[in-house]
Amino acid sequence: MLVMVAAAGAGCSASDPATQTPGLAARDTTLTTTKPTRQDLDNRLSLVGRVTINPVFGVVAPVAGQVRYRDVDVPESTPTKPTRVASIWAKGKSHRVDVPAGAVFAGRLVDDRSNVTVGMPVVSAKRIGYGLVAEIDGAQAYQISDSLATVRAQIKNGPGPFACKVLGTIAALPAGTIPDPPAPEPSTNPSADPAAQVAPVGPPPDQRQPVTPSEPTGMRLVCTAPSSVKLINGATATLEVVTARAEKALVLPVEAVAGRQGSGKVDVVGPDGSRETRDVVLGLSDGKVVQIKSGLTGDETVALPGPNLPPGKPAEPGQPGGPADPMGGK
Repeated sequence: MLVMVAAAGAGCSASDPATQTPGLAARDTTLTTTKPTRQDLDNRLSLVGRVTINPVFGVVAPVAGQVRYRDVDVPESTPTKPTRVASIWAKGKSHRVDVPAGAVFAGRLVDDRSNVTVGMPVVSAKRIGYGLVAEIDGAQAYQISDSLATVRAQIKNGPGPFACKVLGTIAALPAGTIPDPPAPEPSTNPSADPAAQVAPVGPPPDQRQPVTPSEPTGMRLVCTAPSSVKLINGATATLEVVTARAEKALVLPVEAVAGRQGSGKVDVVGPDGSRETRDVVLGLSDGKVVQIKSGLTGDETVALPGPNLPPGKPAEPGQPGGPADPMGGK
């Protein structure tokens, strides 16, 4: 009797809808909806940097053409004006390559009269004084390669945040070479009066600053702080780079979009609740919203979550990643 009563009680409890565990919503079920909005948007990337004395950076070719180097004298003091170190000749015109003020020429990065592309490092330079240096990897390099205008820095347990002025390029630099000075031409008139010869300008060779080729570097971002900021060599810093910016961009929550870069898909919900999957072109994202560059007008109602991308087709037998051919074929 006790067994039968227990069984009957269990049966009643199983059929009671109030005690059933709710199931998960079916895939592609619209849980809620959203509408596109407009807002200013930018991409930010944080890098770990360090205060460094006399950092090396690269100066790039402003145009594609042939590089022709100039003979550069060793400065007697820190230059206060840009120093012309080379020219890029393209279509019969000369385009200057200058080392900025506050830095000195550190070496040639390609052979003289080489053909170079726009943006290619051709000269290494050395900043005289403090700079902030952040080493970067390949993925970060592609994010910031064309966006070096806006950088802010914060010294750990120190001053900041402050604007940090970018120097040169982020590209990895080979070891820079400095050509030997040309040998003096032999005198054609040995009997000439030595007193009549013009004395060389500047200090004697043994008093000049020694010049050594610049060292190779990995990909790095180098920037300088305002003169009012106190820096200590070796101090750790965070560099925040704004890689891109868009004003009044049309955006959706990232959960509403399938895809993250370049192109994606969204589900537009009609008045009757039907879903239509549309292709959209994506832009910037801050991790919360993503820019919709085209594909929507802004008046649509969009499903949350977004559409599921179709699964990939399984590989055929015998193909890489597919099941083995039962007949032993390849």
